[in-house]
Amino acid sequence: MTTLADPVPGGRPGDVERATALAGELSGRGVHGIVLAYVDTAGVARIKTVPTAKLPAAAAWGVGMSPVFDTFLADDSVVTTDVLGSPDGDLRLFPDLDQLTVLAAQPGWAWAPVDRIGQDGAPHPGCSRTALRRITAAAARAHGLSFRAAIEIEWSLGLGSAPEGEFVPAASGPAYGAVRQVEVSEFLADLLAACHAQGVDVDQLHPEYARGQFEISAGALDPVAVADRSVLLKQTIRAVARRHGLRVSFAPAVLAEGVGNGGHVHLSAWRDGGNLHAGGARRHGMTDEAESFVAGLLGRLPALIAVTAPSPASRLRLRPSQWAGVFTAWGLETRECGLRVVAGTAGRRDQDANVEIKPVDLAANPYLALGCLIAAGLDGIGSGAVLPEEVTGDPAFLPEEEADRRGVRRLPESLTEAVEAFRADGVLREALGPVLADAVIAVREGEAAAVAGMDDARIAAAYRWRY
Repeated sequence: MTTLADPVPGGRPGDVERATALAGELSGRGVHGIVLAYVDTAGVARIKTVPTAKLPAAAAWGVGMSPVFDTFLADDSVVTTDVLGSPDGDLRLFPDLDQLTVLAAQPGWAWAPVDRIGQDGAPHPGCSRTALRRITAAAARAHGLSFRAAIEIEWSLGLGSAPEGEFVPAASGPAYGAVRQVEVSEFLADLLAACHAQGVDVDQLHPEYARGQFEISAGALDPVAVADRSVLLKQTIRAVARRHGLRVSFAPAVLAEGVGNGGHVHLSAWRDGGNLHAGGARRHGMTDEAESFVAGLLGRLPALIAVTAPSPASRLRLRPSQWAGVFTAWGLETRECGLRVVAGTAGRRDQDANVEIKPVDLAANPYLALGCLIAAGLDGIGSGAVLPEEVTGDPAFLPEEEADRRGVRRLPESLTEAVEAFRADGVLREALGPVLADAVIAVREGEAAAVAGMDDARIAAAYRWRY
């Protein structure tokens, strides 16, 4: 489970005693250091580490780190808002002991996600993990709702011996092909073993469409836990690959052409143990609230991609007819629509039914992405939003008049356009709060400015190894 209470100076009740016991246990297992991890606004995982013996002190008083990283760009340059981006101030990183994991592919290390608070003990308004926990807690209070989520993780596997900065696929077999699995069989087996050792419940691991591309899918969890797990999985995949002389990129577009790496999100709303996306009287088994939830997502997709597909490289992936979901459309099992309704397999629909959000990649901060998705869906429930006519096939081939009638539009084709949609969306900005929302805008504008004048090949190269 995930720790739900905010950190406090001196530690939450029982944390210091628990951390002391854990430190002794970990030391006995040969763990020398703890990786304390969070994700910044640009989608880059940032860390500090402490010796294992210092875990009780970290649980009590946190570990210092500058708030400036909230406005770092992916290339480590810095932009500013009215309150963020200066050299002033300090934060404390508090590990979530419930999520502490011994890293199977990094002997001597354990890992834990953190929440960030200020020196005054108040939650840091720029902490995306805290924001997601707050959004889910508010949904439980106001609507009696909880959520289950899963994030698909796609990556490009390259040779570690490739020339500096270049991507050379480590496997040459066809998409979903047995050849590709055989070519890197040892790496994939070690990855599965590492996931098992870390308690990650893997559903699937397979070759994907693009050159050297693979995907791993794991079971659904509560939103904070699934965001934590996505960060842990990326760290694990990278570490296992390195032990095999391989290199991993989670960038949305490793190359300027072709299919990119996605991070599709599956999301469902639940009440009193029941899945609102199954057994209802609305289309494809949805309840009234589930359909309104999906409609809320659909109506805000143009603004949402400022957080779900936030990199200049994301634009290279978001192309029609590549299963990236670049249209404001929905359909049953329709992979070209922005939203894919998954009714689930007969006999398991009450457990499996969900909505998949397609225009998401792994440059996204998963806490920001899930928080905004839930906020959009909740607003749909609150307003009683209704889904338009569903789409079958590829929306790219709809006649213009029919697309207009159905409200099918292309999602923003530039990061600047997506930022303007986010800036105009009061629901998403209110959900994040002014400090975090302003950081999103500043970082996205900074990324757009950083690639001004670059062609697609240079953009792909600039972000290839950043994620």
